[in-house]
Amino acid sequence: MELIRGTDIYIKVNNVRVCYNDSGDSAIPILFIHGFPFNKDTWQPQVEFLRERHRVITYDVRGFGKSELGDDDASIVQYADDLIGLMDALEIPKAIVCGLSMGGYILMNAVHRYPERFEGLILADTQCNADTPEAKEKRYQSIEKINTDGTEEYADASVKNLFCKKTLDTNTELVDKIRNVITSTPPESITSTLSALATRNDACVFLKEISNFTLIICGKEDSITPPAKAEFLNTSIKNSSVVIIENAGHLSNLENPDDFNHAMGKFITKTLARF
Repeated sequence: MELIRGTDIYIKVNNVRVCYNDSGDSAIPILFIHGFPFNKDTWQPQVEFLRERHRVITYDVRGFGKSELGDDDASIVQYADDLIGLMDALEIPKAIVCGLSMGGYILMNAVHRYPERFEGLILADTQCNADTPEAKEKRYQSIEKINTDGTEEYADASVKNLFCKKTLDTNTELVDKIRNVITSTPPESITSTLSALATRNDACVFLKEISNFTLIICGKEDSITPPAKAEFLNTSIKNSSVVIIENAGHLSNLENPDDFNHAMGKFITKTLARF
């Protein structure tokens, strides 16, 4: 699968130069937040699927893709502030927003503080839990390893966990492209975000406060945030539904884009019908 760059646009958000793509047209935009440690290009199958009927916006989280890292300490709160800042800068009062993995952490933090800014939520291959002590220690060990040896070994280990067996066996082009995305990301962006992920707050405590219409998507073979995590989100968030994607691991939008897009498109249509 080819990951194609669209027309890059730059805008200042919270004193950081953020790179984004903006295509199509609709009253309520569809905005995507990528996972860690990727960039906006990983949403290409969804952009292609939606842009003829909707305004679709993807952006690079600070430090990733072509967005600046900035001088502030990395945190999920900061990333959520950037999301709202980007919407403000683009004069978007309300959007349907999809976040995958870390993008889901960012989205849940933002909707907790600014629920009125979201017409609908799509939480893909994510969870509400904070890191366990063991998970934190693993992230800190990764930081030390990257600081010493670079990102090659980290990328090799990551791709083994990101994809389901079928993808690893039959779609080496996609696996190699994601590996290259990781190794082309500045090490300081990866290590600062690993620290932000390790110190993020638990979001489970406020899920019952979320009343926005929500779709939860998870790859059936996601070993990082398995379907049980998606089911917990579904039982905790009112007005939510869950779809499990066959033949997909943690990157369900890339591993099985047809099923992902079908579920996403159906949700968007139903959500906008209420608008």
